[in-house]
Amino acid sequence: MAGRTRDDRIDTAVLAAARAVLDAEGYARMTIGRVAAESGVHRPAIYRRWPSKRHLVVDIVADLLGLEPTADTGDLRADLVASMRELVVAVRDTSLGRVLPALVADLSADPELSKQLWSRVFGPRRDTTARALESAIDRGEVDPDIDIGFVLDAVAAPIYFRALFRHLPLPDTLADQSVDTVLAAIRCEQ
Repeated sequence: MAGRTRDDRIDTAVLAAARAVLDAEGYARMTIGRVAAESGVHRPAIYRRWPSKRHLVVDIVADLLGLEPTADTGDLRADLVASMRELVVAVRDTSLGRVLPALVADLSADPELSKQLWSRVFGPRRDTTARALESAIDRGEVDPDIDIGFVLDAVAAPIYFRALFRHLPLPDTLADQSVDTVLAAIRCEQ
């Protein structure tokens, strides 16, 4: 006998409630019980979909960051700046900025969660940015000998660093500064 068909309305209600709880209470105070109460969905139904609060938060992070952020329009700078501005807005203007430090701390104790976050969120984001860089290499804009993995880390690192430590503000111009600094190092001399 086949199992029940998954009800997308439950997923939608739980994700909306979880995001509201995160916004109001923060990561540390969010519980599955609170999400259940806010969503009107019973705990067992939530646990069938997400084995823990952390797994539920991964799906919220995916929604807040988006999964395909870097376009490949032929203008590498514009594409990277747009992508990095979206990241700045997400970590500055949503609960993501408050959630990310606690979630990162949890990753060290949960390798499976780390894999899920990578495969669901950060891997797809990096893949789109890598494709934009590879297209720029093909157009002769970017040095073909660059270490793409390093470039991917370098372009987003200032944003994530400020999001984690909150030692300096996260202005929109941070995206431009980050992209321009990286591009200065990798562009082909014309």
